[in-house]
Amino acid sequence: MKSDDAKKGIERAPHRALFKAIGYTDAEIKRPLIGIANAANTAIPGHVHLDTLAQAVKAGIYMAGGTPVEFGTIGVCDGIAMNHTGMKYSLASRELIADSIEVMAIGHALDAMVMIPNCDKIVPGMLMAAVRLDLPTIFISGGPMLAGEHPEIPGRKIDLITVFEAVGAVKAGKMKADRLAAIEDAACPTCGSCAGMFTANSMNCLTEVIGMGLPGNGTIPAVFSARVRLAKQAGIQIMDLWEKNLTARKIMTPEAFQNALTVDMSLGCSTNTVLHLPAIAAEAGVALDLNMINAISERTPHICSLSPGGTHHIQDLNRAGGISAVLNALSAAGLIHADSLTVTGKTIAENTAGVFTRDPEVIRPLDYPYHPQGGLAVLYGNLAPEGCVVKQSAVLDEMLHHEGPARVFDSEETATEAIMEGRINKGDVIVVRYEGPMGGPGMREMLTPTSAIAGMELDAHVALLTDGRFSGGSRGAAIGHISPEAAQRGPIAIVNEGDRIAIDIPAKTVSLKVSDGEINRRLAGWQAPEPKIRHGYMARYARQVSSASQGAVVK
Repeated sequence: MKSDDAKKGIERAPHRALFKAIGYTDAEIKRPLIGIANAANTAIPGHVHLDTLAQAVKAGIYMAGGTPVEFGTIGVCDGIAMNHTGMKYSLASRELIADSIEVMAIGHALDAMVMIPNCDKIVPGMLMAAVRLDLPTIFISGGPMLAGEHPEIPGRKIDLITVFEAVGAVKAGKMKADRLAAIEDAACPTCGSCAGMFTANSMNCLTEVIGMGLPGNGTIPAVFSARVRLAKQAGIQIMDLWEKNLTARKIMTPEAFQNALTVDMSLGCSTNTVLHLPAIAAEAGVALDLNMINAISERTPHICSLSPGGTHHIQDLNRAGGISAVLNALSAAGLIHADSLTVTGKTIAENTAGVFTRDPEVIRPLDYPYHPQGGLAVLYGNLAPEGCVVKQSAVLDEMLHHEGPARVFDSEETATEAIMEGRINKGDVIVVRYEGPMGGPGMREMLTPTSAIAGMELDAHVALLTDGRFSGGSRGAAIGHISPEAAQRGPIAIVNEGDRIAIDIPAKTVSLKVSDGEINRRLAGWQAPEPKIRHGYMARYARQVSSASQGAVVK
């Protein structure tokens, strides 16, 4: 076993002495050493309970004959980091998480891994580490938060996005501050990843699809005892994976990534998946470009309408049959590679045999979808030569085609201030630039401005374009990841106030209504701004990060 490098033979007596200093017995040291990457902390509501799952994982490993070796990883709560400098560090934390797990696993010669993430960048960071290490690995995520109950409207579910949008309503004079306070108290009633199909739950569901999590990983609520049982089962199952040498790269194949994209489109997942899936695929040596996303989206109907685009939440998807039911429906139409292996040791077809949809409104039949195409679309044009991304399933019909004057801002803060102060008019196209991976640095999410637009009831009249990105909770004509970004001399850098911008989501185009000659003249006179952060990790990150169109990976 791999851990023999650190524990077997006379020359490893000092190493065994150090294991014994931790409290391990000779019997434990002789067993396979199973790493547990536990992202528990008391900074993230989706992670505050992960120690409970880690204990269950340890119990499962011990029951199956292994020795658990637990260590911690960092994590950033995007909701708490939103709309201030902290958000610059969120996406960049993905690379640190992957690197730190690589260091721990190789430094201690671990035989296999159990990953315990839950929220936005932690899940993809751990998936990147898993495929990089290529050890037997299994994921057990923390699970989704339950939706809250509206304090005034019986039967209406609310979530974190309700709070963000209520802020915009208060700023617009459409809601009293005391009503906002009541919503704030009710929106997040339990621990877990925020209750809609936002980035964390998108990635947890796709982890299950890609084969790295047991059935139920994506949807069983955080507070259900079934989640603890699943964690114990994951601890048992990792020993089976180790015995069979079923490693991460044997599961995360090109077909597995295609499955992930297909389910992504059917669920209407976060636009952030367009950053994370290519980054994970790159670690696996799998080509996954933006054109593939459009091709899969065009043939995959959108059959689940969850918050922020719809009224359902992850607990509803779980009740309706979960990801297994979605996979079964898509497989029946030939849209899934059902022979792909998973951490159960079985194929998707074997895992989903006998599963059925329990609520056809939550998981609609493919011939009665919410939208005929998938949830995401990649747009191209002279404003985004390398592409940009929109969650088309969360765009109102009247904004699928839009043309209006550009309102140009060089930071999220200045754009948010203009929105909150009522300086944005119906028909405007808000352009927020120098917020990309390099220019931000860190590619901040724009949930505050998009939620303010929705809360002010402007989402049927105003579009927002950025080289930054959006929360999975954003809705409306929010078009992000514009590539090349402004800091890389992309055309978004030379948009002037009042320029006309045309958006045609069905045609997959976004255009600056300025001649090529004028664009080239402006670009010739463009000068790069001074870096926003000059020292520390983010300064290094800005120098090394790739374009959003390539997954914003550090090279």
